[in-house]
Amino acid sequence: MAGLAAAVRLSATGIGITLHEAAPHAGGRCRSYLDTTLGTRIDNGNHLLVAGNKSAMAYLDAIGARGTLTGETEARYAFLDVLSGERWNFRPNAGRVPWWLLLPSRRIPGVRLMDYFQGARLMRASEGEHVTDLLLSGTTIYRRLWQPLATAALNTEPEHGSAQLLARVLAETFGAGGAACRPLVLREGLSESLVDPALAILAKRGVSVRFGRLLRAIDRSSHRIDILHFEDGDEAIGADQAVVLAVPPPMASRLLPEISVPDEFRAILNAHFLAAAPDASPPFVGLIGGTAEWVFRKREVLSVTVSAADRFMETPAAEMAPLLWRDVCAAYGMGDASMPRWQIVKERRATFAATPEQQRKRPPARLRWSNLVLAGDWIDTGLPATIEGAIRSGFVAAELLSTGDASN
Repeated sequence: MAGLAAAVRLSATGIGITLHEAAPHAGGRCRSYLDTTLGTRIDNGNHLLVAGNKSAMAYLDAIGARGTLTGETEARYAFLDVLSGERWNFRPNAGRVPWWLLLPSRRIPGVRLMDYFQGARLMRASEGEHVTDLLLSGTTIYRRLWQPLATAALNTEPEHGSAQLLARVLAETFGAGGAACRPLVLREGLSESLVDPALAILAKRGVSVRFGRLLRAIDRSSHRIDILHFEDGDEAIGADQAVVLAVPPPMASRLLPEISVPDEFRAILNAHFLAAAPDASPPFVGLIGGTAEWVFRKREVLSVTVSAADRFMETPAAEMAPLLWRDVCAAYGMGDASMPRWQIVKERRATFAATPEQQRKRPPARLRWSNLVLAGDWIDTGLPATIEGAIRSGFVAAELLSTGDASN
């Protein structure tokens, strides 16, 4: 997504672009594909966008795809406590002043008014502090709000996760008012909303997209990039050309061992079940006390997400499927429905670990080479590894190249 965002933004200025992609498809970890086990298209992950994701919204507008998303008129998040059976909707009001906290009917069950003000501690987080250094882990509000929010936003256990990164997410969503928290759901899939329209725009602008081009090495002097060595040939970089390098951190480290990159990662596990939820079911449900954290109702499948899922990477899929199907049935009130066909997708290195230690290893977009900028959700965007962060990094890379500003 970082590379696509940079290409879309730069191509709008009339700059000539060639987009090299190592894979046979675009989108990286954000794409849809035909799963032969289920016989239907699925997303390789469950990503949730909110109205406050300004970079993502600007990207969707740029590729003419804002209409491929849908959502309610207000922020509403359905939750179920699997252990107690309690259900509630998390519904902050649209404006910046959180008057909804004054209404017991809109507060999380078992959470007092004053409990919410724990969140203010995050806004004063120092660089080395973890989420649980500031939020009390033994409280009801932690279990029913802070823990699921932090785990989903950071894809890192709250006891290890960076309080500063979580604070930045909160500042751009809840801090901007409930309207910025309004969730947006893809009508079809990740590729249909975020990838295919971008490729169509790039093709219309004459951008050459070359798939299956694996970058093996980079020749460079002390101040500029000279040659890109692809598996199938070399590309010399002319005096008037520049490079946006949008690759995963391990690849960036191999290509440019001089730079610091995150080197600790967290897994995500997604499961997809070929089933439909009852009519009028919410588009997603957050689970407290389940194996999964979120269950999503999609076109032809019900999908679940387990974040910070390293503990399940060695568990056989056949053992995981019944546990996760039980969560699906609980989320959508399906009783003991028989488990349908399923598919489990494990991403062992889904994101960098959003810890204070790894945050310090994130490089800036601009390095010492005058004709090279980095892009990716792992560079220092100020956000954890998210679609919003990836797109923002692409926009920053485009801005640096189009303005020639080497000071950022």
